[in-house]
Amino acid sequence: MSDSRIAAASSLGVLATLRRGVQISPQIADGLWLTLALAVLAAAGRVVVPVAVQRTIDDGILAAGGPDAGRVALMTALAGGAVVLAGLCSAMVNVRLFRSAEAGLAALRVRAFRHVHDLSTLSQGTERRGALVSRVTSDVDTVSLFVQWGGIMLLVSSLQVLVATALMIVYSWQLTVVVWLCFVPLFLVLRRAQRHVNAAYTAVRAKIGALLGAISEAVVGAETVRAYGVARRTGRRIDAAIEDTRASQARAQVLVSSVFSGGVLVANLVLAVVVVVGTLLGVGGGLSAGQVVAFLFLVQLFTGPVQMATEILNELQNAVAGWRRVLAVVETPLDVVDPPHGVTSPRGPAAVSLRGLRYAYPDGPEVLHGVDLDLPPRTKVAVVGRTGSGKTTIAKLVARLMDPTSGQVLLDGVDLRDVRVGSLRERVVLVPQEGFLFDGTVADNVAYGLRDERDERDERCDAVGAEAGREQARARVAAAVDALGLTDWVADLPAGLDTPVGQRGEALSAGERQLVAIARAYLAAPDLLVLDEATSAVDPATEVRIARALDSLTSGRSTLTIAHRLSTAEASDLVVVVDDGRVVEVGPHAELAAAGGVYAGMHASWVAQTR
Repeated sequence: MSDSRIAAASSLGVLATLRRGVQISPQIADGLWLTLALAVLAAAGRVVVPVAVQRTIDDGILAAGGPDAGRVALMTALAGGAVVLAGLCSAMVNVRLFRSAEAGLAALRVRAFRHVHDLSTLSQGTERRGALVSRVTSDVDTVSLFVQWGGIMLLVSSLQVLVATALMIVYSWQLTVVVWLCFVPLFLVLRRAQRHVNAAYTAVRAKIGALLGAISEAVVGAETVRAYGVARRTGRRIDAAIEDTRASQARAQVLVSSVFSGGVLVANLVLAVVVVVGTLLGVGGGLSAGQVVAFLFLVQLFTGPVQMATEILNELQNAVAGWRRVLAVVETPLDVVDPPHGVTSPRGPAAVSLRGLRYAYPDGPEVLHGVDLDLPPRTKVAVVGRTGSGKTTIAKLVARLMDPTSGQVLLDGVDLRDVRVGSLRERVVLVPQEGFLFDGTVADNVAYGLRDERDERDERCDAVGAEAGREQARARVAAAVDALGLTDWVADLPAGLDTPVGQRGEALSAGERQLVAIARAYLAAPDLLVLDEATSAVDPATEVRIARALDSLTSGRSTLTIAHRLSTAEASDLVVVVDDGRVVEVGPHAELAAAGGVYAGMHASWVAQTR
């Protein structure tokens, strides 16, 4: 079995992370060459000002015959036009990068979310839900901020440095060498600092994910926190997570600020050196007054981006840290893979066979040991056994929520790993012990049993057709409720089918949530129903409703029920007894109860407790 844990972050380097990110979100690079061309024009427009200043001073103000007002006006107009053009090009660069960045990052969010959904519950369980959500939300936001701001600055600033350097060489190669010699130590420091900033921001993203996980856990479990009076303990845990996040962000910011201060110091030093050396060269006749002033303008154009490099470094490392966390999700291998050439399983009575079935959870012992079992079609099968015996694992494997370590689960003689996942979900439906409800109405949640093909068809219709589709869905929901004998229960709800269920169904009782889940499964009309029985914590009236609804739901179709109450086994056609990961008995209830084996002992104990 492959290790499908979600890694804390991808192990790729900075450049490799950027390349991989663009591969996953190619929209980011759409129209890049045109954007680069506009960025070149924007950078070139900025260096027109120093040239205009030089020509204005040397040929206008200090002209041989005295100040030339016409030349000054002409240079000023040309410089103004160049600045306006550069501004327009810069604005177009911004717009193009914003659009491509948002398109690419939207695709990244969709892909990451889809991959999270495709991961097995085991893989999802390796990380807190809040931390997992942060990878698709806040971690992508850090990438968005860099691409839209840092990416623009990095692009334009790099071109600006190159153009400024080229023009500085034209004016004075000696001063250009002086400028670069002053900045070489800073570049070396930035290169070393990049690794430390990278590590610092990787820690920041991890701490933020842990903080969101702790907060979401406390919010979801608020009732338990209040019930057990552990608000202070929970608060301390969240306070600790907040403090860890604050400390990690402070360390990263201090590191970046230190490098930024070094950049400012070097930039001011360069200006002072250029003034001194430029004056000496001017006195010696090597430079005119206009050239010295123009060179100082060029030094400003050179040092500005270099100083900005520290802030860009900040955003880059933050973005790379977030990108790595998203890539870690996208690159997590899937336990349950849709076969590329999978077969479509034909609808009809479902027969299930288990052949040499073995399963071991990651880093855990084997929980199923070579299980062999045949479940005939249209048979109600109850799986019983002690807690931890492996019966729930069998149910998950039959529903293909995970794949066996070895052996096979066969549906009508075909290995589930060879069946298209979409086809399998049409035929096999799992109703978990705790039916999950989405925020909406009772009708909305029951309607989740309708197949996606119908939903997509409705979305393609016009408004009239869509309304007709909704009415048809509503009618089918009402028919399902009636068929399951739940009409009286729905009528007692405050707004009938339009009653809001609340977040996670908290406005309904546990038994009512199970009724909605049963109605949803009925609407899905599966050939094989896998049930994790949940009637032990409901009131007698609701238990009767659930039992009646289950009778209607399971009638005429293959059913595999994880039975926690042996009354379910008594009403089943076949009882499968699981003990320590092995099937030890199979047969009708009456036969096994009289056999004096494991099931007989379980049944006798249960009967004694219910008296």
